[in-house]
Amino acid sequence: MKIAVSGKGGVGKTTFSALLIRALNEQGKHILAVDADPDANLAAATGIPDPDKIVPISEMRNLIYERTEAKPGTTGGFFRLNPKVDDIPDTFSAKFEQIKLMRLGTVKKGGGGCLCPASTLLRALITHLVLSRDDVVVMDMEAGIEHLGRATATAVNKLIIVVEPGRRSIETANNIKKLAQEIGLKNIGIVGNKIRSKKDEDFLRTNLPDFSFLGFLPFDEALIEADLDGISPFDLELSSKTIIYGIISKLYGES
Repeated sequence: MKIAVSGKGGVGKTTFSALLIRALNEQGKHILAVDADPDANLAAATGIPDPDKIVPISEMRNLIYERTEAKPGTTGGFFRLNPKVDDIPDTFSAKFEQIKLMRLGTVKKGGGGCLCPASTLLRALITHLVLSRDDVVVMDMEAGIEHLGRATATAVNKLIIVVEPGRRSIETANNIKKLAQEIGLKNIGIVGNKIRSKKDEDFLRTNLPDFSFLGFLPFDEALIEADLDGISPFDLELSSKTIIYGIISKLYGES
């Protein structure tokens, strides 16, 4: 099962990803969690010890040089386009129970994109995770799907877009869907978050009529408290956890 999670900043995308990862872990799955969001909070939300000590792959200059044979920060010239990446998840992941978590980090891009050693290594790594690993892979993306190419997109079992009741969240969801379809990723689902009433749920269904809804998570002050206290929301008694297990059942039923 390969899952990508996206959505507008602030909708609770990372909280949902963390709940999903921990629920899968509790079910005995081996999970590779990938934090591909520049605002990297997935480790803390998942409950990984010492999340601030996790070094993003894009900042491992020696590793990038070793695998691509080019210095990070350079563009053009010659470097290896198919670097060895199969050992990276096991060697450079933070570990918690049956979860391995990696931070991808960001690559500073010029005007026309970046064909550089760091971005080449990250793309090769994502391709390996999606196409070659037997683990469950959950990728917490930024508000887009930049890390996915055509080859990997078609192998992703589900792109889950997290939305909240609001016009900007809906606009972002439609933009993500358009980008996904351009690279052949058609298996898209919606998770509604911060739902306060039936009116909120109806609002999302009405304004996103062409999407399949996987579930709706209620607004919960406890999630805010968990973030302030620096603990994983999964370690709280939340009604959302039952809904998360239902979403997992739907995902495996579709698969």
